[in-house]
Amino acid sequence: MSRSCTRFDTAWQAALDHARQAAAQFGMDVVVTRDVLGRACLLIDDRGRSLAHDDANVVALRDSFKAATRPFTGLEPLLFGDKLFAPALYFNADDRVEVSPRPATSTGAGSVHALERTVIGTDWARSTPAPSPGASRRRDRRVALYGFKGGVGRTTATAVLARYLAGTGRCVLVVDLDLESPGVSNLLEDPAGIPRHGIVDHLIEGGVGNTDGLELVARSSALPFKGNGEVWLAPAGGSPLEGEPYDYLAKLNRIYSDLAGLNPGDGERPFAARLEEAIAACEDQVAELSRPPDVVLLDSRAGMHDIAAVTLTHLSGLALLFAVDNPSTWEGYKMLFEQWQQRPALARELRERLRIVAAMFHSAGDAKRLPALRDRAQELFADTLYDQLDTDEDGADDEGEELYHPPLEDDEAPHAPIPILFGNDLVGLDPLRSRDWPELPFVEAAYRTFTTTVERLLPKPHPAPESS
Repeated sequence: MSRSCTRFDTAWQAALDHARQAAAQFGMDVVVTRDVLGRACLLIDDRGRSLAHDDANVVALRDSFKAATRPFTGLEPLLFGDKLFAPALYFNADDRVEVSPRPATSTGAGSVHALERTVIGTDWARSTPAPSPGASRRRDRRVALYGFKGGVGRTTATAVLARYLAGTGRCVLVVDLDLESPGVSNLLEDPAGIPRHGIVDHLIEGGVGNTDGLELVARSSALPFKGNGEVWLAPAGGSPLEGEPYDYLAKLNRIYSDLAGLNPGDGERPFAARLEEAIAACEDQVAELSRPPDVVLLDSRAGMHDIAAVTLTHLSGLALLFAVDNPSTWEGYKMLFEQWQQRPALARELRERLRIVAAMFHSAGDAKRLPALRDRAQELFADTLYDQLDTDEDGADDEGEELYHPPLEDDEAPHAPIPILFGNDLVGLDPLRSRDWPELPFVEAAYRTFTTTVERLLPKPHPAPESS
């Protein structure tokens, strides 16, 4: 019988075990890295006391590490801080994840951190930079609408919410961030009214410092509502003039990479920062053409995608997580929450910005299903993002800080589901053929709790400008 293979996950676990062993054996901090192919290596911080590479303990560690992780062994299984050209890039990297802290007692052991090097996906666990006051005010007015699974009615809910908020007098900007499968644009505007450029254009042109003159937004003429509200659309892709070339796919294939600075000495421009610039540019155009948006709805891509990562962790002040009560939904959100759980500071910063949306609940016969969904949502949050209640009886941690663990019955908690009803009348509804669809009684009834609850969670509209 052949020896069982070491697979991706078991190789990583073996690498972490060897990192802990090295930290304890040598009394030094260790960073275990994993490259784009999943290959691992150990970086030992011996800058204070150089290790001899032919030391018997070092040789034994190297051989054991290679045997346990092959074929996912880095080209250099062990690297040493004393010999690295720029050790701070590893030992002080912001995106390290703590695996084992340095013991508080004087055991002589070092800490262990993990450092992932991937092409995409880093933004799920990347620390959110402290926004400037202006950026913070922008973020507070942004609402992300996200579903781990597609087909849960997220895009339709975005359009309904935009129409409702405009009906209250607000200026609403809807940004289509489902770049691989744009959809909300068709609910908000006829093709002839789509602006010449979209989000992908700003990401592409911004890569070379060429964003001046982009036409990124258009006022919606397709949603009926009363009053002085407005709905503006920032589409994923633009609608070029007749005869003007436009290759959407070629642009889409080039937008996600982190970029170097435009000029020598400029800092790096990660995808998250470039997407923030694109959305801010859309907000600024609405303000120039009319007035500052009171609320910005970000219709995010589904799944574990970089767009969703950036939208939820960096761009929005409120994130609506669409859920249907099935195993794939909860397993998906568990994977997402566990990414955040690895960074406690990020989890604490995000969790109170989240709200579960109970999507596609039938208007009759679901009296027991909604409490069941609440139970599962609360269990998920309690296991991952809420503070654990196994410390002090008074609900405080060791430092006296109040623990965040809302009870099941708390209707304002992140786990408390906001229902969207679903009836047979919604099946086969074609918004493109019936532009008055948001005013149909069964549509308003289905979304009433959702729209009014979200409105309550939003900042107040901007003050009306003083008349001259």
